[in-house]
Amino acid sequence: MVSTRTPGYLRPRGRFTGRRRTPAQTFVTEASSRPGRPPRGFSVRPFPRQRGESTFPPTPDRLNPAKLAALASMRTVQLLGCLIAAGWAAAFPLVSDLPNQRQWGLIAAPAYALAGLLCLTLPRRFAARTAAAVALVGAVLVPLGLLALHGRHQSEVMVVERSAHLLLTTGDAYLPHPVVVTDYNPYLPAMALFGLPRQLLGDSTAFARVAGDARIWFALTFFACLLAAWRLLRPSRPDGVDPRAPLLPLAVLTASPLIALALVVGGVDLPLIGVCCLAMALAERDRTVGAGLVLALACTLKWTAWPALPVAVLLLWRLYGRRPAARTALIGTGVSVAVILPSVLTQADALAEQVVRFPLGMTAIRTPAGSPLPGKVLAGFGPTGHAISMALMTVALIGVAIWLLARPPVSAIAAADLLAAGLAIAFMLAPAGRFGYLALPVVLMIWPRLAARRWTSRRPAPPGRVPEPAEPALPRS
Repeated sequence: MVSTRTPGYLRPRGRFTGRRRTPAQTFVTEASSRPGRPPRGFSVRPFPRQRGESTFPPTPDRLNPAKLAALASMRTVQLLGCLIAAGWAAAFPLVSDLPNQRQWGLIAAPAYALAGLLCLTLPRRFAARTAAAVALVGAVLVPLGLLALHGRHQSEVMVVERSAHLLLTTGDAYLPHPVVVTDYNPYLPAMALFGLPRQLLGDSTAFARVAGDARIWFALTFFACLLAAWRLLRPSRPDGVDPRAPLLPLAVLTASPLIALALVVGGVDLPLIGVCCLAMALAERDRTVGAGLVLALACTLKWTAWPALPVAVLLLWRLYGRRPAARTALIGTGVSVAVILPSVLTQADALAEQVVRFPLGMTAIRTPAGSPLPGKVLAGFGPTGHAISMALMTVALIGVAIWLLARPPVSAIAAADLLAAGLAIAFMLAPAGRFGYLALPVVLMIWPRLAARRWTSRRPAPPGRVPEPAEPALPRS
């Protein structure tokens, strides 16, 4: 008998007698005289595309996750990572002119060094978890607690908390006539939700100062979204048990300087990172309503998240067809419009001035965001350089859009990669940008791969089917 566990079915070329069968079923024939090929008189055709299955043939994963996991478990690799993080943190007290960043570096650098020492001395089964816990406490919890108790943070935290106060007292989230840099609110109205705990709890006690800090709620949203994305993307097992708990990867990611510094001093971009990861995972799993609502949240936090909506919609269209894609697009667009429209009607000028023109460096008062990125360097040459920076960014984003339409994503990993590419180009070529903004594309590329435990952007082939023996089908007349 010929095994039917191959991803295809045998289609007869002649006429046979027997009961009719569906195209996705197979039938058993006598063994072929040529092993590995179908019997003479039959041709192999692939199964029709199933729900959630890519039409592309499965491709081998060049980067074996098991080999990468073994590499990450080596003591020398762990020590090298801790030393790089310690050196990165130790540089901030020397080069940064922001007191909060300097304090973070003074506390985080010894914590990373101690984590590296634990990686070398402790037994292998305890070393990684203990080192991650030490780095998480020293680089995140301790400096965040100290800064929150003393009410110290970057200006964006104050802007978010003030927008919540304005929303509760006046119904508008924006100051009508900004005078100084901190008067500008470059975020969309939903960002004010993270400032509501401060308005509800106040700051009269130590608990209220910490629990009401917007950074705490930025971090909680970030963690919740990444854990939900992990649960959606993890590989399914027959027994339903997943031995790969997400706590260690999440602790390592959070304790890394890329996330730890942003979380401690500001953290305003963290919920955007988590929401975008969760949206792509929901789209891959055909959760159309959930994907639409999560995308609406992303699109009402910052306008830089708007590319996530067409990417997720194209992923749904590619995997499940037009109706699920249209449903998600309608939910995401409709809820976003409902949230933003009141501000557009009441504060259209302030919204355009503070949300669009201010981040692009097109206002009289320039944004303090700045790093030696290509767009910022070009903008430093005056109006001509600013125009060149905007033109390059526009052309590059058009190229990414053409790439997206020509090769729609077939998995959450592919969708996150496309979104990460577009955002990285925008951050690099924007007239005002920070290195911290690059955390968003980096996490978008890393976390879905860790959750799905595969490094290729292709979806894995569906498990083979073993149909019952049956007679061949009659051709339709």
